[in-house]
Amino acid sequence: MREIQFREALREAMSEEMRRDENVFLMGEEVAEYNGAYKVSQGMLDEFGAKRVIDTPIAELGFAGVGVGAATNGLRPIIEFMTFNFSLVAIDTIINAAAKMLSMSGGQYNCPIVFRGPTGNAGQLGAQHSQNFENWFANTPGLKVVVPSNPYDAKGLLKTSIRDNDPVIFMESELMYGDKGEVPTEEYLIPIGKADIKRAGSDVTIVSFGKIMKVALAAAAEMEKDGISCEVIDLRSVRPIDYATVVESVKKTNRLVIVEEAWPLSSIATEITYHVQKHAFDYLDAPIQRVNSFDVPLPYAPTLIEAILPNVAKTIKAVKAVMYRD
Repeated sequence: MREIQFREALREAMSEEMRRDENVFLMGEEVAEYNGAYKVSQGMLDEFGAKRVIDTPIAELGFAGVGVGAATNGLRPIIEFMTFNFSLVAIDTIINAAAKMLSMSGGQYNCPIVFRGPTGNAGQLGAQHSQNFENWFANTPGLKVVVPSNPYDAKGLLKTSIRDNDPVIFMESELMYGDKGEVPTEEYLIPIGKADIKRAGSDVTIVSFGKIMKVALAAAAEMEKDGISCEVIDLRSVRPIDYATVVESVKKTNRLVIVEEAWPLSSIATEITYHVQKHAFDYLDAPIQRVNSFDVPLPYAPTLIEAILPNVAKTIKAVKAVMYRD
């Protein structure tokens, strides 16, 4: 199987769906003439033309609104945010229009739209460009929220998202666009709401999603050297969440660590903790541990970034806490 970059997997997904359905189009800042801020849409303008790969002004509220209007009139827009930090400008349109369209119209209007772009920390970009809003959007009925961790999942999930009749928030990372992974040439789809066990294990369950899966898998590899077998689960989507896969894993391992980049209050980690203690409490041999970013805006200094974000050392510490509890 060939290896391609994360950005190439996204590009293939969009291009294949645009060839398959003439109602699909891409719109956002610098997606056309500049080939995308992160070169995800490179070459798409040449193939599909300016009516289907559309550059916009710096006006997220405006072009997100155009997208929602197009979606309710039979088109299937892909709206790219240069970063999900900028989606806050358009959050009224996303939350109060796209997410509620089907419900408030009494089922008369679907809103088949994908909002996609990078999320979270990407180095020294400052507090306003380094935030995670997966849990914000996941808190909203009517939205689906997808956060892939590798090129294979990214392509299959994006194709599914574009075909979905509901609005989908599709969150990536600048730090993953150059990642390579095996992606088949034949068409495939991955269902939204189905987690994937990336590494089987027997002693402790580690749950994560998105780029922090790299941290979870690296910590599991280090723990293996100490004879601790970690089962690593990639949620892949955080609305809906595949609770069943997590609960069944915890029933096997009796221990749970959740690793997530977002702030701790009202996080996905908090939600999973509640669900597991409700449905697998008698199986737990230790309190659930979570590894989140510190509850502060992300600083600019690299030493402080390292101190605040989840990392392998913090994850290993959490694993040892559930393994060696007195």
